[in-house]
Amino acid sequence: MSHEVKALLVAEAQRLGFAECRVAPALPAAHREVFEQWVTEGKYGDMQWLARNVERRTDPRLVVPDARSVIVLAMNYFQGNAPHATDYRIARYAWNDDYHDMIEARLWSLDALLKSHGGTQRHYVDTGPVLERDFASESGLGWNGKSTMQIHRSLGTWFFLATIITTLDLGADTPAKDLCGKCTRCIDACPTHAITAPHRMDARRCVSYLTIEHKGSIPLEFRPLIGDRIYGCDDCLTACPWNKFAQVSQEATFTARESVFTMKLRHFLALTDDQFRDLFRKSPIKRIKRPAFLRNVCVALGNTGTPDDLPALELAVNDPHELIAEHARWAVEQIVSRSVGQ
Repeated sequence: MSHEVKALLVAEAQRLGFAECRVAPALPAAHREVFEQWVTEGKYGDMQWLARNVERRTDPRLVVPDARSVIVLAMNYFQGNAPHATDYRIARYAWNDDYHDMIEARLWSLDALLKSHGGTQRHYVDTGPVLERDFASESGLGWNGKSTMQIHRSLGTWFFLATIITTLDLGADTPAKDLCGKCTRCIDACPTHAITAPHRMDARRCVSYLTIEHKGSIPLEFRPLIGDRIYGCDDCLTACPWNKFAQVSQEATFTARESVFTMKLRHFLALTDDQFRDLFRKSPIKRIKRPAFLRNVCVALGNTGTPDDLPALELAVNDPHELIAEHARWAVEQIVSRSVGQ
């Protein structure tokens, strides 16, 4: 019976657009001790939710009583290169609508299928207490790379993970082997040296953390290293040689948003709160709000801007939100300093 249900599950997942669907046993996460040490060392920064409910996060049986299986799904989001030449970079996953909303709607369909066969479930799109990469590796859905990001033979690094914890015993798939070998390209590519050792990440140094999760002023030591990145960073993902097998996703939801990628960097500084919300409606970028986004824009302009950008930055210096004003002042100083040195 479990084989029949699993076959139905895999077929439905494929119909819904998932690139792969595999199953791991609902046992404590294999690398729970590493995660607990990471939390103890405070490397989660402002992401306080990661330090809560550590036991629940590492044991799916505490999330769903009598859990027998953890279903792990992959959704390909690779869209190749951005369609327009821009003077900034946004992480590929945020080029359009928020993947959480799109994937969660499809997980409800899978939940209904499992429920019809007697299962009780909870599902997550990296939003709940589950170490999804550990379970992805245990299920055979790729392996955890030295960057701590999941790698897949045919998807490379460009995919989202989603999990369903269920009381159904669906039969575990074979775990994946680590195929990174001696390669260290992801470690070498990290602009802020956030990957402190293979499989060790200090989130407080990560560009994605600094431009998305960090709420306050970006430390001066990291501002020049952020370069032209205004939301997230793909460098450790792009560097992975397994991406040579990556295929462009057929999901239109992930196509780069025209209204964003036709804008110049300095044009973002003119956005009002309402305009920001309208431009990034349904986008993951919307959740960091205008002050943090314009903070990032100012940093990027400080690193790459020219005197032509100074009028926009000088207006931002007078923004009532100090987070924007402070980073705009820094950007002006950087551009003026470069201009004087030429």
